[in-house]
Formats: sequence, structure tokens, C-alpha cells
Amino acid sequence: MIDSVLRSKAMSALRDAIEAYEIIQNDTWDLLQEKCSCIRLGKGEILYSAGITPSSFSYVYTGLLRAFTTDEHGNEYTKIFFDKGSFPGSMRALLLSEPSEFTIETLEPSLIVTIPFNYYRELLRLKHDLALFQIAYLEKNWVIAKEVREVEIVMEEAADRYRKFLLDNPDLQGRVQQYHIASHLGITPTQLSRIRKKYPEINLCK
Repeated sequence: MIDSVLRSKAMSALRDAIEAYEIIQNDTWDLLQEKCSCIRLGKGEILYSAGITPSSFSYVYTGLLRAFTTDEHGNEYTKIFFDKGSFPGSMRALLLSEPSEFTIETLEPSLIVTIPFNYYRELLRLKHDLALFQIAYLEKNWVIAKEVREVEIVMEEAADRYRKFLLDNPDLQGRVQQYHIASHLGITPTQLSRIRKKYPEINLCK
């Protein structure tokens, strides 16, 4: 059970996260927050499962999650990590009302705010300020970031990708298992181990 004080703090943090992109009016916020729910998840629990059609996306108040997929040989690929202040969910699955290709699991105990997607979509049609937030968020996190990521995978050496990951994610150092990082970089844990031994200075990146 989430007490009212903790829920209030989580919801306030959600509004701050939204308003980092676009200021929203009080009536918009009141409509949005009334349908949101707060949940606790322990380490290793599943927020959204691959093969299941999601009905919501989320906001991370505390904790850490990852989105990953598994191939036919059982190899995992970690698409992205979701630290506090981020919005985990499968936008493609939500928009198309189809099963998600990714599982999103907690790497740490987490407190999550869930946002019902169909209701959220109705608010986007009604509230211009919320729609502006959606546009700004998608541009930064799904269009620009996706293009950068695709170029990195093709053009950069694995050691350079690892260095950039540590520089871009200083708060994740010591919190994420090396095999999760390797799967995110598109290399094997053995390859990552060799990089760490060959370039020990990379591990000092912050």
C-alpha cells in the first residue's frame, strides 16, 4: 500500500518531469493524476511482459528498470535502462494495440506511477498543453535518441560505445550488471570483460 504522502511526492515528481518539457495547466494535471496509480515492485519483478498487449506506460519515481528482448537462442538484448525520472513503456505496442516485443523488469526495488494509455490519449486530444509535452518528449527520446543510437551501433567500435555509455549514464555505474551492459552494447560479456581489461581508464569515466 502506498500512503498518501508518498503518493503525493511521486505525483509531484511526475509533474516536474512533464514540465521539464512543457508547462501544463492545473486542470490538465488534475485530470491526468486522478487516473494514475502508484505501485511498488521488488527487484527482478516484471512491469510489462513481452507477448502481452500493455494498457499503460509508467513513470519511475525511484528505482531502476530495463527493457529487453530474448532471441530464439536465449540471448538477451537490453534496449534501454530506465532510471528515476524516466517513462518506461512500449509506445509502439500501445499505439498499435499489439503485444510488446520487450519485457520491462526492475533491476532495483522501484516505486512506479502507472498511466492508463487510452485515457492519456483522450487527454492529448482535449488538452493542447499535454499534447505539446508529448511532441517534445517523443522528439527528444524517440526520434533524436533513436537516430544517435542507430549510428553508434553501426559506426562506433565497442570500446567507444562502452566509454560513451559510462559518460552518458554516470548514475548507473555500480548499479547495473556487466552482462546487462554488454547486451545493451550489442556485445558478449566476454568481449566487455576484454575491453575493461584492455582499457582500464574507461572504467573511471564519470
